[in-house]
Amino acid sequence: MSQRNVLGGRLESCGHDPLTGFYRDGSCHTGPEDSGSHTICAVVTAEFLDHQRRIGNDLTTPIPEFRFPGLAPGDRWCVTAVNWLRAHEAGAAAYVVLASTHERALEIVSLEILREHAVDVPADPGALGT
Repeated sequence: MSQRNVLGGRLESCGHDPLTGFYRDGSCHTGPEDSGSHTICAVVTAEFLDHQRRIGNDLTTPIPEFRFPGLAPGDRWCVTAVNWLRAHEAGAAAYVVLASTHERALEIVSLEILREHAVDVPADPGALGT
């Protein structure tokens, strides 16, 4: 059975450069092993990355043993719903690609809040760094 997005449709790919997802398959697929719920497809900004570093979740430093390249503004990445919500509450939420965000994220974040940050990914996502 295919996994669904927060809009009720088929879960779309989130990102392949860098290769994202708990399972590093480019999608925010989830399963029992994903206790952190890496279900929100975020287009990260400098503000979001700074916030994550401040709460102890450094997303910019590579960790090769986990096939984690380190992120830069404009990258698409499957982030945990809890940490995305913390960023939202602090006014530093990343953009969200709804079609690529797993429906399980709705257990933690409402669709209304996700829609507030929804974005169509621009042709040059690197422009989101400012």
